[in-house]
Amino acid sequence: MAFTGRAALLAALGSVPVGIWGPGWTGILAVNAPLAVACACDFALAAPVRRLVLTRSGDTSVRLGESVDVTLTVTNPSRRPLRARLRDAWPPSSWLPGTEVEASRHRLTVPAGERRRVTTRLRPTRRGDRQADRVTIRSYGPLGLFARQGAHRIPWTVRVLPPFTSRKHLPSKLARLRELDGRTSVLTRGEGTEFDSLREYVPGDDTRSIDWRATARQSAVAVRTWRPERDRHILLVLDTGRTSAGRVGDAPRLDASMDAALLLAALASRAGDRVNLLAYDRRIRALVQGRAAGDVLPSLVNAMATLEPELVETDARGLTATALRAAPRRSLIVLFTTLDAAPVEQGLLPVLPQLTQRHTVLLASAADPHVARMATARGSAEAVYEAAAAAQAQSERHWTAEQLRRHGVTVVDAAPDDLAPALADAYLSLKAAGRL
Repeated sequence: MAFTGRAALLAALGSVPVGIWGPGWTGILAVNAPLAVACACDFALAAPVRRLVLTRSGDTSVRLGESVDVTLTVTNPSRRPLRARLRDAWPPSSWLPGTEVEASRHRLTVPAGERRRVTTRLRPTRRGDRQADRVTIRSYGPLGLFARQGAHRIPWTVRVLPPFTSRKHLPSKLARLRELDGRTSVLTRGEGTEFDSLREYVPGDDTRSIDWRATARQSAVAVRTWRPERDRHILLVLDTGRTSAGRVGDAPRLDASMDAALLLAALASRAGDRVNLLAYDRRIRALVQGRAAGDVLPSLVNAMATLEPELVETDARGLTATALRAAPRRSLIVLFTTLDAAPVEQGLLPVLPQLTQRHTVLLASAADPHVARMATARGSAEAVYEAAAAAQAQSERHWTAEQLRRHGVTVVDAAPDDLAPALADAYLSLKAAGRL
């Protein structure tokens, strides 16, 4: 219970000093008799807070960068109307900076025996689970002189999913996939691809695709059409160790890797391939296996939502052993990690032959766009030194990538915004060549 500002002002204007005493203390209390009676009546007429019944409803997931509404239903079972201010508390990262006060505080009036709804709009700024905190309610009397206050805990969790900004590239990649699949006028043939059907020869077709036996049985020249191999296994491996925490652009490297992995998963599942996910540093952080094509993307998004970089050195041997167990059949293993020289040369290269011996390995790494900008800086001595440092860093990165290529690894090294489409192109090229 609490006095309001209105009651304090009235008390100051018309208070009467009264002496009070007790064992070991004495003092003077300013008392306004009419005000005291008014406050007592106001308190008695304020609806009790503890008897209120609160329930939640609304969405339980949202993509990072989007808004979500959570509805709070307040039921007043008492015989007194509720005049209240309500604060629906959530973690600070549930709102954009500076918008929490406006979004979390509500005024409401609930007549006796009725219920009302208030809606809190969240706009999370980080991935992961956001759990509701206490709902604090201050119930006022009709005069606004006295208030009852209490709190309720109404559990609710909103899972903030990866934004998947690279989905804008999916239509163009699917169009190229249809070309590879022979469903448009552009027909391609790659070594090791699967035979699809026969059709009549048209000028411009590769003469190596002519089927002479079929031609001999009919009056027109027949050519074979081919489609990319299907039902292949793809394992996406996210390195969640120390290097994934490094910021490239405006987000950690792990976020750029997840965005690229989601685009590749969406494309591969449409192509008829089976996609699994492994997130690892020194132990398994997430593992998604055996999902149907229609359930792959939701499962991956949900598993990635709570992933955070761990400030530990990734155990390359443990990662390799776990990947081999997760991919018992020949697969395309896509490793999302850094191209920094030390982690690759000391950790990955010694164990890489275990992967390349049985599987096709593709390594995807997000480059820091700030380094690229530094490399072009000129105009002052400081800028020239920065350009020299950036050039050296880029040279070391290119050397590391070349070492990986010598071991048979396909390397995709691109800025965060370009990593997802570049990785999708590399996958389509491998598929067209029958190397999956």
